[in-house]
Amino acid sequence: MKKTSNQLSKTRVRIAPSPTGNLHIGTARTALFNYLFAKHNKGKFLVRIEDTDKKRSTKKFEKNIIDGLKWLGLNWDEKITYQSQRAKIYQKYLDQLLKQGTAYYCFCTKERLEKLKKTQALNKQAPQYDGKCKKEILTEKEKWQTIRFDSAKYFQENQKLSVEYQDLIRNKLKFDADIFDDFVIANRTGALYNFANVIDDHLMKITHILRGEDHISNTPKQIMLYSAFGWKLPQFAHFPLILNPDRTKMSKRAGDTRLKDYIQKGYLPSAIINFLALLGWNPKTTEELFSLTELIKKFEIKNLNKAGAIFNIEKLNWFNAKYIKALDSQIYFDQAKQYLPNSDWTTNPRLNGFLLLIKDRLKKFSDIPDLVQFFFTLPEYKPELLIWKDAGKEKIKQALEIGESELKKIKTNQFTQKYLEPILRKTIEKNKLTNGEFFWPIRTALSGLQQSPGPFEILQALGREESLKRIKKAIEMIREL
Repeated sequence: MKKTSNQLSKTRVRIAPSPTGNLHIGTARTALFNYLFAKHNKGKFLVRIEDTDKKRSTKKFEKNIIDGLKWLGLNWDEKITYQSQRAKIYQKYLDQLLKQGTAYYCFCTKERLEKLKKTQALNKQAPQYDGKCKKEILTEKEKWQTIRFDSAKYFQENQKLSVEYQDLIRNKLKFDADIFDDFVIANRTGALYNFANVIDDHLMKITHILRGEDHISNTPKQIMLYSAFGWKLPQFAHFPLILNPDRTKMSKRAGDTRLKDYIQKGYLPSAIINFLALLGWNPKTTEELFSLTELIKKFEIKNLNKAGAIFNIEKLNWFNAKYIKALDSQIYFDQAKQYLPNSDWTTNPRLNGFLLLIKDRLKKFSDIPDLVQFFFTLPEYKPELLIWKDAGKEKIKQALEIGESELKKIKTNQFTQKYLEPILRKTIEKNKLTNGEFFWPIRTALSGLQQSPGPFEILQALGREESLKRIKKAIEMIREL
């Protein structure tokens, strides 16, 4: 049945990171998919900070997560929910389950549980809680260690042998009853993940839970909890994880995993958004460049893949280069100058010209120092680098001297690419030189590099005085070779 606009407006999704570390690139993609789904369906995108782990949660990481979402442009629609402020709410619902007998206090110590686990391993049994505290009548309530959900009771009362649900990406998923023990939903410090997750999603009126496939194992437990409260289930969708090029789960060992790393290296939010959207989602078109607005229009959850998505840094660099090229010049200059390591460089009157010259070659802003360094200081290079293939020392010296002579004739205000190119090309013809014999040593003399922008661009960027100074030095070097 086709959804009405009223139904679409009720869509509510959330991103629920834990502030125990910086915003992970995988969490950023999860946020993006949730945001796109919400906006495509004219719904709400919410943020919940799951900060119940008091030892590991910090305000520093919380700020990093919030700042990262803002930087990406993934703005939320309602006030942020903090789990650390909801202990009384969780207790209310824990009391409800205890009262109705679908949860019970467990008095087992860690030592007893470890011993049970070892015994089960020796007997080649699955490591499951044996229900000891459910079977015994214990009166010293103050000594309880955890609160467990009565899984067996769930299956008995519902006359089920499994937990099943329809995943929006993976279709029907089924989990047999015998894999579940009476799992822990709270300990002495408060509610645990699966329990708090269900309470919050219900109270926040979340309609769709979109997350990575690593949460599939949590889903049946959460479904059981929804059932215990008699609440309507949200719809679940589990998309593939981001993988390293060797198809292992993305990890720090194989590259940067924090969004912060990519921000510091000078990637643009538009490039990150575009790249992440295509990690696991297929737009059903050969087109690859999409703005956030365009992604919202095109995003369909049915087009999310089941297979893992490879994180290809070269592809991200390609996207970033495209978006850098498209930047307005002033915005480009302002951003680029933040990556100059030497404050003296910013006072150079030719700086904008240098920056424009490398704009089309730039993959990320942190590459700028290496790409513009030679404009400010000619790097040390060996005279052999001046020689084009097998042209020989004398031919190269002749080419440099001819180039110097021609360039000296040109006035400072005429030292532009447009003016210089036809003159120097005629010089090549007149002196019966090849392009390589003439332009290679000129370009090398100007840059000191094996690879650099073309000679006309560098001549214009450096200007008449500096260009002639560098060519003169090259002539002296080739004479001494």
